[in-house]
Amino acid sequence: MRRLNDKQVEILIGHVLRAGVLVSCFVTVIGLGLLLIDHATAIPNYHVFHSVSGRLRSLHQLVPDAFLGHPTAIIQLGVLLLIATPVARVAFLVGSFALERDRMYVAVSGLVLVILLVSILFAV
Repeated sequence: MRRLNDKQVEILIGHVLRAGVLVSCFVTVIGLGLLLIDHATAIPNYHVFHSVSGRLRSLHQLVPDAFLGHPTAIIQLGVLLLIATPVARVAFLVGSFALERDRMYVAVSGLVLVILLVSILFAV
């Protein structure tokens, strides 16, 4: 397998970040459009605050709802994709450093990846 130089790795990381932001923006805009279509004639009631549904807080309930076309679930999925973008960058760096056989950077970026994943998975 051909090794990448530092400039090529930076370009690939830029593509990963750009793609993650564009995909999350596209998903969020689709959800927003559907939400506006669904509630085009609704009159907002600002006297009562309605919290987010519990279904939007759980990934195993959110994804099926998003694929069923629920607008708020699609918007929430777009936000999760935006959060996942820097995590994908760190995972890409771990793989890049592993290909270069740079153990110290693999360990440090792997630790950062574990901290990111633990903080996302156990956030309350």
